[in-house]
Amino acid sequence: MAVFAIFKRELKSYLVSPLAYAAGVVFLAISGYFFSVILLATRIADLRPYFLNLGVILLLVTPLLTMRSLAEERQSHTDELLMTLPATPAQIVVGKYLATLALYAGMLALTAVYPALLYWLSDPPAGPILSSYLGALLLGGTFLAVGVFTSSLTDSQMVAGLLCFGLILLMWVINWLAFAMTGPVADAARQLAVFERFDDFTKGLVDSTHVLFYVSAIAILLFLSVRSLERRTWM
Repeated sequence: MAVFAIFKRELKSYLVSPLAYAAGVVFLAISGYFFSVILLATRIADLRPYFLNLGVILLLVTPLLTMRSLAEERQSHTDELLMTLPATPAQIVVGKYLATLALYAGMLALTAVYPALLYWLSDPPAGPILSSYLGALLLGGTFLAVGVFTSSLTDSQMVAGLLCFGLILLMWVINWLAFAMTGPVADAARQLAVFERFDDFTKGLVDSTHVLFYVSAIAILLFLSVRSLERRTWM
């Protein structure tokens, strides 16, 4: 119940936040641009090229969605009130994360108009579209967990946003090491490559190891966020 209470509190704050609406507008505007341009250029009823560019949108939007999550509480000195609630740091972090994930899922759901339009024009296979949406939810969920973690590290929303942007960018290009190095370093880079795993979802492949990777990454990042919040509480 404590997680649900935090979730409702956070979701309500998002609904009155201009930043959340700005993030939604940016997400949908760039998504619509990518979808329209790709469809007009290729004239093929295929959402894969759109989803392959989703990372660019998430790189821009994720910091906007998460920078205020925990940093704002400390900046506005409402963190003391938050800690007096009958909720543990873990419940606070999970409740805030789920609210951000719900907001992102709502934005992603609005893009359902794209496959609807493709079905009106043609008859694309449903499997790759459904698996792409699952992958987009897992990839976005991982990036949101990165943002919640960076927001737990500082009381500055700007710093939290920049750290989130930098970490996501690093996760994007870390697989470049696999081409530049050999041995264990290259193997580790391939294992940490989040976009290569997402690529399989866009092909209609739902690999349980990829799902486990994203879920584990989210769990680790939220655990680190809880530890960071606990450390700040006792400072």
